[in-house]
Amino acid sequence: MINRRMILAAAAGLAFSASAASAQDWKAKYPELVFAKVPDENASGTTNRWTPLAEYLSRELGTKVTLRIANDYAAVIEGQRAGNIHIAMYGPASYARAYIIGAKVEPFAIEVNGDGTKGYYSVLYVKSDSSYKDIKDLKGKNLCLVDPNSTSGNNVPRFAMDKMGIDPEKFFSKVVYSGSHENAVIGLAQGTCDAAFNWWNDEKESNLLRMERKGMAKAADFKIILKSEQIVNSPMAYLGSLPADLKAAIKKAVLEVAVKDKAAFDKIYEGKQLPFVEVDHKAYEPVVDLIKFVDSIRKHKS
Repeated sequence: MINRRMILAAAAGLAFSASAASAQDWKAKYPELVFAKVPDENASGTTNRWTPLAEYLSRELGTKVTLRIANDYAAVIEGQRAGNIHIAMYGPASYARAYIIGAKVEPFAIEVNGDGTKGYYSVLYVKSDSSYKDIKDLKGKNLCLVDPNSTSGNNVPRFAMDKMGIDPEKFFSKVVYSGSHENAVIGLAQGTCDAAFNWWNDEKESNLLRMERKGMAKAADFKIILKSEQIVNSPMAYLGSLPADLKAAIKKAVLEVAVKDKAAFDKIYEGKQLPFVEVDHKAYEPVVDLIKFVDSIRKHKS
């Protein structure tokens, strides 16, 4: 006699079979997934920091995940727009740029600071032994920015300077794009520029402190003379065109990495961050507006 228990068991079996078949479908279509990170540090640093996560995702998803080292922020944006990069770790502004140019991407996870906050700052560094106390003291000097698509290294600084009535290309003798946050600090240390914008979470974590831990700089050699308003933390985003069950699997793996593979997670953030949490596009709408405003400044000047 067929009873309710038998029907439920059969239904569960059918659901499991459908789910397994669906997973096999996307694994056949995506034998390899590409993960890319915007280059806020040098290539070797990015490789060392993010390779363990790619290896963890390969194990969790059951398909190869390859880490791609991009030359600049635009390469990640264009790679996702073309569909060649399936998962990307952005800065807020580079995600906003991808969204504005029509890349079909969906943010799903956000970085969380050690104190539980989800924001960071753009700061302007000068050498500690310099006489500069305010950005106005830098008139006619050289400025290091990071990349046109960097949030804290270009877009937020340009927005802030516009509010202060400063046109960087006219106010400074030279404006240099260094290519990465590390290079901006190195440029300041070597005298290529007299001031450099960079990212800063708090007194316990910043790009400068990371560089100090790697023996690349001494934090005491620099001082901050300008700090922005808080910026929403960086998102991870996947292609919206990926199958729903694959996106769900990616999201689950990323949100659980701090527990399932603590070593891989700590390799990224050196124990300075809390686990990723879920996020969506709404959190980045203010950044989209900021990028559009910075674009309007550029168009007005041209």
